[in-house]
Amino acid sequence: MAPPPDALPKDAYSQLAELAGGFIHDLKNHLGTLTLNLQLLAEDFQEPQNQRERRAAQRVHKLQGECQRLVDIANDFLRFARIKDVQLAPADLGQVVDEMIDFFTPTARAAAIEIRSYLPADLPPVGLNKDLFKQALLNLMLNAEQAMPEGGAITFQAACDNSCVCLTIIDTGSGIPPDALPRVFEPFFTTRRGGSGLGLPTSKRIIEAHQGSIDVQSEPGKGTKFAIRLPVARADAVPLARSDLAAPAGT
Repeated sequence: MAPPPDALPKDAYSQLAELAGGFIHDLKNHLGTLTLNLQLLAEDFQEPQNQRERRAAQRVHKLQGECQRLVDIANDFLRFARIKDVQLAPADLGQVVDEMIDFFTPTARAAAIEIRSYLPADLPPVGLNKDLFKQALLNLMLNAEQAMPEGGAITFQAACDNSCVCLTIIDTGSGIPPDALPRVFEPFFTTRRGGSGLGLPTSKRIIEAHQGSIDVQSEPGKGTKFAIRLPVARADAVPLARSDLAAPAGT
């Protein structure tokens, strides 16, 4: 079995990311051709005349959905594989969280989910790549939404702990089974039908690229809490690393 990406030397990881990127790029090209032909076939069955044509139209529609799912998984994998050295700059964590809450509120409202935020106004700045960190938060918020099909609440809390800021995201969802809890950050592991199993691993990789950590606690039937720890930015902080992402391959 191949070692996980975190265990690879930097040059080996870069080679693996480049190889994976090239493979996924070629795969998406073939999927694009397949999708186009399915679209043409769907047009032939746009007005089915009998039961046989209706069944054919349904099968074509199902294949179109499967092709789109493969494209989504490929895109998720590319995002996961290309997270490498991240350029960080001092940022207001509370402001970033507020921006993500504003962005996610329409989705939450449609799902009968209330978002609560209890972030102190005097949190010290942390080193962030805002766009990447927002992606990590979005993955966690989507995970919470999917755990609350009947609605519920997502609560953000934060506190300063020595040289770190701890941000917690708590949901009132269905929780994670004890046997699945140790595996939630494993790539491609998922308990949700139709999930890619890359959302939480991508969030973990992004947070670790921010020199931080993420932990999870969960109780079935009561909810889940993710705790993110980020180091406080130095007063003289400057961009800390070489690039935001590993160089795209095959594009």
